Amino acid sequence: MPARRAKTASSKTRNAAAGRGGGSGIRSSTSGTASAAKRNVRRATPAKAPAVAATGRWLVKTEPEKYSISDLERDGTTGWDGVRNHQARNFMRDAMAKGDLVLVYHSNAKPPGIAGVAKVIGPPVPDPTAFDPKSPYFDPGSDPDAPTWIMARLGFVERFPALLPLDAIRDDAFFEGMPLLARGQRLSVQTVDRGHFDRIVKMGRSGRFA
Repeated sequence: MPARRAKTASSKTRNAAAGRGGGSGIRSSTSGTASAAKRNVRRATPAKAPAVAATGRWLVKTEPEKYSISDLERDGTTGWDGVRNHQARNFMRDAMAKGDLVLVYHSNAKPPGIAGVAKVIGPPVPDPTAFDPKSPYFDPGSDPDAPTWIMARLGFVERFPALLPLDAIRDDAFFEGMPLLARGQRLSVQTVDRGHFDRIVKMGRSGRFA
């Protein structure tokens, strides 16, 4: 997940559980030109079918004390950097597309839950934290000319009036089969069924979870 922008515009970071924080992802600004970044991604990742059918709807996890929906609202856009799980990376690299909508889930929070919505604003780019020795997400084995780790670029869409708690989703039989609720599911980037996505947005906007 991206980290709060504090001193410089390049200090955005997120953690990616089994993808971010614990393995989750972090957002960060990119270095170099956009064209060079796109070129590197193409060279590093030959075209191939995604592991699962793309739904156009996603969920990403972030620890709110590191980077929250309010931070994204303030920043407007961010790079979802720090993801160090291959399946989560593959979702961002192979299946996410510009215009896809994304639920922003606050993990390791009391309570955990969905805080709002973001959207994918462009193609994936190399994750600069992999090349930064000062970053906790530094990977000395990642070659800038053929990067191992990439990140999605997300833009703010909306923040719910109140956090939609995980328990409210778990207690609703409509969400049976949602990856977020699967036992042992720790991926920080997940697919979301469109029906589930629409229901969550409706609940989140209403502020009524019972």
